[in-house]
Amino acid sequence: MVRSAASTEPSTRVRRRLRHCGAAARPGPATRGPTRVRRRVRVDWVRGFCLAAWATLATAIFTVVGTTQGTAQEMAQGTAQGTAQELAGTVAAGAAGEAPGVVVSILPLHALVAAVMAGVGTPRLLVRGGASPHDATLRPSDARALSAAKLVVWAGPGLEAFLVRPLAALAARARVLTLTEAPGMVLLERRDGGTFEAGAEPEPDGHGHSGPVNPHLWLDPRNAMEISRQAAAALAELDPGHAPRYAANAARLIARLEMLDRELTVRLGPVAEIPFAVFHDAYPYLEARYALRALGALTVDPAVPPGARRLAELRALLAERGAACVFAEPQFNPALVAAMTEGSGARVATLDPLGAALTPGPEAYFVLMRDLAEALVRCLKGGE
Repeated sequence: MVRSAASTEPSTRVRRRLRHCGAAARPGPATRGPTRVRRRVRVDWVRGFCLAAWATLATAIFTVVGTTQGTAQEMAQGTAQGTAQELAGTVAAGAAGEAPGVVVSILPLHALVAAVMAGVGTPRLLVRGGASPHDATLRPSDARALSAAKLVVWAGPGLEAFLVRPLAALAARARVLTLTEAPGMVLLERRDGGTFEAGAEPEPDGHGHSGPVNPHLWLDPRNAMEISRQAAAALAELDPGHAPRYAANAARLIARLEMLDRELTVRLGPVAEIPFAVFHDAYPYLEARYALRALGALTVDPAVPPGARRLAELRALLAERGAACVFAEPQFNPALVAAMTEGSGARVATLDPLGAALTPGPEAYFVLMRDLAEALVRCLKGGE
């Protein structure tokens, strides 16, 4: 508490009289009789007054000193408390500030990471619209985003080959989550050739695969669940202030993915034994999870057009096995599929494993998987 100046300083009258105390208290020339008595009385009175005045001054001085000390203590305590509060606020702001920069290669993976980051931040998507990750290119803004990123999520070099050098050059300090090398994933090997063995289904190979991994792993909802867990764990390490939010979002997302998995099992069950062919081998995870029967693919590498021999083999296979449908993809030339199905009687439809026409966001993965299931059922049952 700060005291007023009036309560801590001696009055002007007291200070004026104190200046004369010494002179007034000194005895004058020696006198006799009543005058001497009156002078002694006056001296005694002045001495008493001076003692009282000095006492008042001393009290005022001690009061001022005490007040100053108290004020200094209060100021010191207030400064210390304010500094502690500011430091606590700074720590809290750092612990739960802005989300780290996150870059994701393709829409299905971006949707899962966006769902984990809901309410905290939004990851950046690299491959947009109808572009293919097999031959995509980086824009200058994408390069800047990679340079500033704390986390990069991609399937791996088997799918997004265009990212191999930029990751090394631009995102060397970022944490890179390569899903085809991540633990806990159900991984399948690439199938050689354009035709698949009769009755053979893709089988999980774990991490003991002897050949290259098929990178389209997000088409198994079980892998989508694992991607959600690993994204939440990586984000929690980079941004511990929002770790509870990431964990809660991942838990809700996994619960929804479990429901989606059961829904797709029921939806695709009736077409499990109907044969079909695809433009390229992008669907082994969907086939393995829901017991679908793909006969072959027009091309192993979408960047390399199939030759005449491959086309002849697939035409013969479609006629021999009675394939109901051949599925094109929106990212690639549909004329190749038309050439393959000419004269076979097979219907032509489109499957989009990347969601080229979808709006990026947390719901895109669910829309993508339901669209795939709907396209398969409609074509295989003769709806198209």
